Amino acid sequence: MRFDRLYKTNALVIGVIAVAAVGCGTSGSPTQPAPAMRPVRPATVLITAAGGDQVNPTTPIVVTAGNGTLSSVTVTNPHGNQVTGALSSDHVSWRTTEVLSYGADYDVSATAVGRDGRTVEQRATIHTLTPKRQVDPSVFPAPGPNVDVGVGQPIVVRFDQDITDHVAAERALQVVSVPDQPGGWGWVSDQEVHYRPQNFWRPGTRVTVNVKTYGVDLGAGVYGQADRTLDFTVHEPWVARADGNTKQMQIFHNNQLVNTLPISMGKENTPTHAGMHVISEKHEKVTMDSCTYGVCPGHPDYYRVDEYFAQRISDDGEYVHENPASVDAQGNTNVSHGCINLNQENAQWFFQHFGPGDVVDVVNSGGPPLSPTDTYGVWAASWPDWQTRSALRG
Repeated sequence: MRFDRLYKTNALVIGVIAVAAVGCGTSGSPTQPAPAMRPVRPATVLITAAGGDQVNPTTPIVVTAGNGTLSSVTVTNPHGNQVTGALSSDHVSWRTTEVLSYGADYDVSATAVGRDGRTVEQRATIHTLTPKRQVDPSVFPAPGPNVDVGVGQPIVVRFDQDITDHVAAERALQVVSVPDQPGGWGWVSDQEVHYRPQNFWRPGTRVTVNVKTYGVDLGAGVYGQADRTLDFTVHEPWVARADGNTKQMQIFHNNQLVNTLPISMGKENTPTHAGMHVISEKHEKVTMDSCTYGVCPGHPDYYRVDEYFAQRISDDGEYVHENPASVDAQGNTNVSHGCINLNQENAQWFFQHFGPGDVVDVVNSGGPPLSPTDTYGVWAASWPDWQTRSALRG
């Protein structure tokens, strides 16, 4: 940024007249000497950015004038483009307003005008730090316009490599909800941290997530590659309760029972995980391949089949979906590989009313509990247990 001011210098001539006073008495008053004129100090220019030759790119470059005001400041990036900045109202200081890049040299040229009307110019080169590596964060649900989710929706931040300083990473994450609700982060691996409120989100809640990892040392000289922002709104609660004993799935909207659907869940050797599941994806058609979890061609339980109106509820390939092959078993026998099967009409109805963030609570399935480390398994842990997963606890 460059700015210029026009200065006018007015000459002020001060006449000093020494008058000798003549007394009428026996003695006279002595002549008083004129006060000495103090010299005007020249202007100075100070260019600073904390960090020496390893300046953090989020640290602004600051230019300050002493004994005068700034008349121009130019900061140029390695591509020859000027960096934007802002001048203080008194024209004494200037600072960059755009974020700098890693591992770059920025040339600074500044001019100040002193009270004596003389100009002083100063130049400097600012060096930003070079990370050993950069780590890229992703946030889920995926950012976009008008993101609308269910009351069980967790927030997932996933890094593309291991993070060794969980404390620094967690401090760079911010969640703001309106209305305000208690919640907390929990690490499920060195690459992934999830956030959940203490209880389900209140309907109508507006949530903003800020992942401010750029310029943050996340351990061993590994810095965040970028910042991320996510906004979403929480809709009215839709909760399904799938019971392995009754082979029925009750549907609750705003805590009122609105439908009951016959189902077939996982059979004895492939039971559905028990516990509170959250829908993470929905597809009108999805190809299910048991080889994705290690049961590949040649194994008696191998399968690869297209299913419709499918909504994922766990990382282990569990979905709620249509399955024409199990219609006769729905409502009386659990025969699936772990999914919750519905007939076509009920699968379409479920697909129309449920989506990401909505809850499917599985009971009496005979399966192991869903793990809190599952993509959306945050509700498998009690609130006290979940809090122990925070790097900032205590």
